[in-house]
Amino acid sequence: MTDAVRVLIAPDKFKGSLTAVDVARHVAAGLRRSADAAGKPLDIAALPVADGGDGTVDAAVAAGFERRELRVTGPTGAPVTAAYALRGGTAVVEMAEASGLRRLPGGVPAPLTATTYGTGELVRAALDAGARTLVLGIGGSATTDGGAGMLGALGARLLDASGAPVRPGGAALAGLATADLSGLDPRLRSVDLVLASDVDNPLTGPAGAAAVYGPQKGAGADDVALLDSALAHYAAVLDGGALAGAAGAGAAGGLGYGALAGLGAVFRPGIEVMLDVLGFAGALAGADLVITGEGSLDAQTLRGKAPAGVAAAARERGVPVVAVCGRLALSAEELSAAGIERAYALTSLEPDLSRCVALAGPLLERVAERIAERIAEDRLR
Repeated sequence: MTDAVRVLIAPDKFKGSLTAVDVARHVAAGLRRSADAAGKPLDIAALPVADGGDGTVDAAVAAGFERRELRVTGPTGAPVTAAYALRGGTAVVEMAEASGLRRLPGGVPAPLTATTYGTGELVRAALDAGARTLVLGIGGSATTDGGAGMLGALGARLLDASGAPVRPGGAALAGLATADLSGLDPRLRSVDLVLASDVDNPLTGPAGAAAVYGPQKGAGADDVALLDSALAHYAAVLDGGALAGAAGAGAAGGLGYGALAGLGAVFRPGIEVMLDVLGFAGALAGADLVITGEGSLDAQTLRGKAPAGVAAAARERGVPVVAVCGRLALSAEELSAAGIERAYALTSLEPDLSRCVALAGPLLERVAERIAERIAEDRLR
């Protein structure tokens, strides 16, 4: 490394503890404190990232997008204040803002009745604002309704045998008789709609939305069976089941399927989409080191989570990457294969997990000081 070491901090959130913006701020503080004390200031830039789930709008805003807030329908029907991000003709919509687990009143799950209607209202607001490219980030959902609520908010008519609209939620889709998409907002036809997700599950079956993610949303075994059957019926009515097995169809309780089959969305891995949207390539130019990370570096990280995406993009440019995390469950070999040279875990400083979560910010600063010390050592070689 040269004397003018430029460090790019590009972390995801530490779920349940710190946002990606917070993580970047604490890492930068630790780096600066150590480097300044050694008389070797660093050139530090921050670009918090996300993979389509919780924190996607915040990452876009940190990268220069405008935050737009509005009242929409929450997962149980109660109104919530949600946001999307806009810059030029590009909008970033995060379904968790309207239909996420954090929007459940009192945290009480509603696995059979939770709706994505509010996500559709966010999409409509982005269209009203003039969006021509719309990134729909999906993850952290409270819903398993196959995106039916979203389609309804955008003009689709999903009717039961009596001609009445089906009730909200995934369970009611068992009674779907007709899916009329002719009333969908016509502006959708001229918008590039990108489905950004870090999971590629199909809609139904043992790897589907209900079976894999339903229990996380409060669904018991009987609920899972009911939801899986209802989603299969819904897909049969909507498009003959043609896209039920598509990559990403099962994401966010099947909202991925609703976007693919109903809105003509194109699926892309969430971190790839967000790195493009956030301008990661430009931020990476001239960097000597990238620091990425998330709460837990584990097997899921290697399946398209943000740190793996950041490391892959940096490796293409020949830029070394280190990671920070709360907990490390990957071997040195696995990290190296993912393009990460070293990982610094908060648990190495504080083994007690509850304290580690509570003190994540100060611990991150201490870890960052270690990284700055390593950078200084490398300079002397």
